[in-house]
Amino acid sequence: MTTSEGRRRPVNARRAELLDRLRDLFLAEGFAHFTLDDLAGRLRCSKSTLYTLAGSKEQLAVRVVAHYFKGATRLVEQRVAASDDVRDEVRLYLEAAAEALRPASREFIDDMAANIATRATYEANAHAAADRIRGFIREGVRQGVFREVHAGFVGEMVGRTIVGIQRGEIGERTGLSDAAAFAALSQFLLGGLTAGPEV
Repeated sequence: MTTSEGRRRPVNARRAELLDRLRDLFLAEGFAHFTLDDLAGRLRCSKSTLYTLAGSKEQLAVRVVAHYFKGATRLVEQRVAASDDVRDEVRLYLEAAAEALRPASREFIDDMAANIATRATYEANAHAAADRIRGFIREGVRQGVFREVHAGFVGEMVGRTIVGIQRGEIGERTGLSDAAAFAALSQFLLGGLTAGPEV
C-alpha cells in the first residue's frame, strides 16, 4: 500500500461516517430548515469538513438523499436475493421497502418532495421500484405462477402506490402506517396475481 492510499482510506471512511450521520439526522428531522452552520454544530465538525462532501447545502441534501436511497436499495436487494420464489420475492421486496422507509420522518419526506433536486432522486427511486415489480410480474407470468396480466400497467400502479405511501398520502387517507400500507399492497398484489386459488 502506498502512503497516499493509506491516507485516502481513513479520509474516505470519515466521509462515509459523516454521510451516515447526516442521513440519520435528515431522516429524523428533515433538512430544509438546517443551515450549514447548524449541521456543522450538530455533527460537531467544521463547515470545511462538510464542504468535502458537497459545495453547497443543496448539493449536500442531494448527496445525502442519494446515499439514503442507495443504502435502502442495497437492503431491499439483499432480502430479495435470499429467495428464488417469485411470489416470495414480491413480498420480500415490499416488506424490505417498508423497513427501509420506516426511519423517514414526515419532515424528511416533505422536504425531499418540496426540493426539485432531491425530488428527482426520490422519483427515480420510485420508478426503479416500479421497474423491479414489473420484472417480478413478467417472470411470474412466464413461470405460470401469476396469471396473465399487463405487467407494465401493474408495475405503474404499484409504483404510484409506493410514491403515495412515501409521500404520506396513503396514510393520511387510510390511517395506515407506511409499513401496514406496504403489507396491504403486498397482500392485494399477490392475491390479484396468483394463478391458483391460494396465495
